[in-house]
Amino acid sequence: MISGDVKQVREFLASLPDIGSLTLAELRETYDQLGQQFPLPDGVSVTTTDAGGVNAEWAQAQNARTDAVILYLHGGGYVIGSPTSHRHLVAALSQAAGVSALAVDYRLSPEHPFPAAVDDAARAYQWLLQSGVAPSHIVIAGDSCGGGLTVATLMALRDRGLPLPAAGVCISSWVDLTITAESYTTRANVEPIITRESVTAWAQCYLQGQDARTPLASPLFADLTGLPPLLIQVGTDEVLLDDSTGLAERAKAAGVDATLEVWDEMIHVWHYFYPMLREGREAIARIGDFIRLHFGQG
Repeated sequence: MISGDVKQVREFLASLPDIGSLTLAELRETYDQLGQQFPLPDGVSVTTTDAGGVNAEWAQAQNARTDAVILYLHGGGYVIGSPTSHRHLVAALSQAAGVSALAVDYRLSPEHPFPAAVDDAARAYQWLLQSGVAPSHIVIAGDSCGGGLTVATLMALRDRGLPLPAAGVCISSWVDLTITAESYTTRANVEPIITRESVTAWAQCYLQGQDARTPLASPLFADLTGLPPLLIQVGTDEVLLDDSTGLAERAKAAGVDATLEVWDEMIHVWHYFYPMLREGREAIARIGDFIRLHFGQG
């Protein structure tokens, strides 16, 4: 049964100030401030670190394993977002999975266009390996563009001949920068966060003239053969719905163990609003179960 909490989240989003007149710096600050409105779960510690030349932030729940890690890649269209904006979500994932979580502060566009984000995510993963974390004890996860970046990072690691992590988690993923999916039209009247216009602008910032079908930019067009198991979660009220369903189809066709969960009436990255949304807490718990399973704790 769908809870009434999603209505409260929609009202909260509608009450936020118009961001259309903000500069890029102001938009980034606003996103960080939005995330800071949500409290961290009790008992989670947060510390900054240098992950092989990439800024990053640890979130560690009480009694979390330190030999197992969620490498988290935040959303924000490759243009905004940071470990600060997603701190509460990363902390909740650490708690749900019972492992440490490392949020990567990858470089943003337009200052640092594609493939800077992929390079930074891969560098942070290699740093974890060099720090002694076994690949079988790492899961890469991300939301929105971070979900696409999760798949791109897995591909980059595979193509570089590096040992792959145990699994990947893709939340409301943006994996097709051509912005041509039918759900941009069919879900436009129910999607409260993402518009075709906004993602078109973000794609232009990130690509800066490069082909939108480049596999590491748009993993929907990639050969996904050899990737580890994927958990793909998406809401029915997202314009990015077709990105996730298409990703699941492509992954399964390539022989990847891909689990697709389509959540009724959920909006873009509903997990972000878990302090006020029951389904957000339930989806995070499902991710925790998936991670535990692939770390041999299921």
